[in-house]
Amino acid sequence: MEVLLQIALLVVGFVMLIKGADWFVDGAAGIADKFGVPQLVIGLTIVAMGTSAPEAAVSITAAFKGSADITIGNILGSNILNVLIILGLSSVITSIAVAKSTIKIDTPFMIAITGLLLVLGLDGKIGLLDGIILLVAFVGYLSYLFVTAKKNKEEADEETKELSLIKALLWTVI
Repeated sequence: MEVLLQIALLVVGFVMLIKGADWFVDGAAGIADKFGVPQLVIGLTIVAMGTSAPEAAVSITAAFKGSADITIGNILGSNILNVLIILGLSSVITSIAVAKSTIKIDTPFMIAITGLLLVLGLDGKIGLLDGIILLVAFVGYLSYLFVTAKKNKEEADEETKELSLIKALLWTVI
């Protein structure tokens, strides 16, 4: 009987995850629309941070408990899953248009940051200074995204559901 309850809870969890993802995407796209920010920037910031929050919680908890291998494995495993499986499955379902700026700036930046992590970890640890370097790179990249978004708003944003700002924020948070 308990096994059936666990299976039912798992199914309910998956349904909630799918519906929550739908609301999250609609909310984030609505925020992008209201603030005149390209959806790519919202995807690279709000959506990326929102979907990475559970991974961050696991990594930070593991770091506090002295389980550095879990932290590093979680980060690298997430990168591999995102690029190979999620992007791969998405592109099997439908073609994905890639903006020139993604090819020229974002992808090389991702590769460079992955290389930076490799270099910083060559001594066998990621310490305080390494963490500061990574955080500065993150803030620099976010700054670049927002400056670029303000300079030249992409004309070809996807159509979004017409949501009020409050509703878009609420859907994103829920």
